[in-house]
Amino acid sequence: MAPLPKTSEEAGYKGIRLKSLPYEITDANFFTEHAIVKQRFATLIDANDYEYNAIIPSASYGIANAANNIDFEAGDEILVLEDQFPSNIYSWRNIADEKKLIIKTVNQPEDFKNRGERWNAALLEAITPKTKVVTLPHVLWTDGTLFDLKAIRQKTREHDALLIIDGTQSIGAYPFSVKEIDPDALICGGYKWLLGPYSLGMAYYGDYFHKGKPIENNWMNRKDSRDFSALVNYTDEYQPKSGRFSVGESSNFVLTPMLIKSLELLIEWTPAAIQGYCKEISIGAVNELRSLGCFIEEDQHRAHHLFGVTPPAGTDMEALKSYFKEENIFVSFRGSAIRISCHLYNTKDDFDKLVACFKKVI
Repeated sequence: MAPLPKTSEEAGYKGIRLKSLPYEITDANFFTEHAIVKQRFATLIDANDYEYNAIIPSASYGIANAANNIDFEAGDEILVLEDQFPSNIYSWRNIADEKKLIIKTVNQPEDFKNRGERWNAALLEAITPKTKVVTLPHVLWTDGTLFDLKAIRQKTREHDALLIIDGTQSIGAYPFSVKEIDPDALICGGYKWLLGPYSLGMAYYGDYFHKGKPIENNWMNRKDSRDFSALVNYTDEYQPKSGRFSVGESSNFVLTPMLIKSLELLIEWTPAAIQGYCKEISIGAVNELRSLGCFIEEDQHRAHHLFGVTPPAGTDMEALKSYFKEENIFVSFRGSAIRISCHLYNTKDDFDKLVACFKKVI
C-alpha cells in the first residue's frame, strides 16, 4: 500500500467538502475529471487514445471484464505463472470451469541458479498453438521477478494468443509503453505504484474488447449518458471503445481527483527516473546482502522498486522481524522471501539500517 502524496490527500479533502455541498455538484462534475483521469493514465502508459482506458474499482474487476469477453473454445489454454497474485487467477478459474478450458501454470525453477532467465525461457516455451491467453504480471508481486513482455508479446502473436497484463506491481514505478508492448489489456489497481487511493484503479483494453459486454451495466457506460434529461430513453449502445468497462459511480468526487493528482506527479517524475533512483539507493545494500548469503534475483531479471531477499537457511526470522521493528523498517514477508519496496521517499541510509539488521542475525 503506497502512501498518498500530499497533493492527492488535499484533493481528497476537497472532494469530501464538495460532497457536503451537493447543490454545488453540476452535470460537468460527473464527466470532466472522469475524462482527465483517463487522459493522465494514457500519458503515463504511452497510449495514444485515452478512450481505450476504463476506470475500475480493483484489479479483479478489470480482469473479470477481460475474461468474460474472450471467444474461448473447449480445450483452449490459459497460461499463468506460479504464485502470481490471486486477483489474476480466480476469474480464469471460473471461466475455465464454465467453458472446459485448461489453466496451464508455468512454475518457477526449483533452485536459484539463473532463476529469472530460466523462468522466462520456460514461459516462452509454454506458449503453443493451444494457448488462447497469456495473463501475467510484468513484475511478480512476491519478489520482483521481471518478465520479458516484448518477447512474450512476439510469441503470443505467432500463435494468435491474447496478452493480458496485471500492472498493479509495476505501472507508475517501472517504465511501460502501450505502443511498444501492445497488450490486449493492461489492468492496474491504483493503491500501489500509481500512488492513488484504495478502491480505484485503471485499465486499458485494446481493440479486441471494444465490442464486448461489461460485467456491470450502469448508466454512465451507456451512449449519450451526458444528457441527464434523456437518461430515461434507454439504449442498448455503450460508450465507445473501453468506456463500456468503467465501473458504476466512476465519477467519484473524492477518489478520482486524488488519483489524478497522483498520476500527474508520476508523469512529472517519470517511472524511468523512479526506477533509476531506487537502483541507486539500493544497489550497495543488494551487494552486501548477497555477500551475506542472501538470494536476490540477478539485476537484469528483477525490478529495483520491488525485490525479494531470501535469507540463508537457518536464519532466525523472528529475530530479524524484531530488529526491523526496532529500526522502524517496514517490509513484507511473502513465502520464504522478504519483499523490499522502495520509492523516492527512501534514502541510502534506510538501506544501511536494513543491512545492519540482517548482519545481526546472519
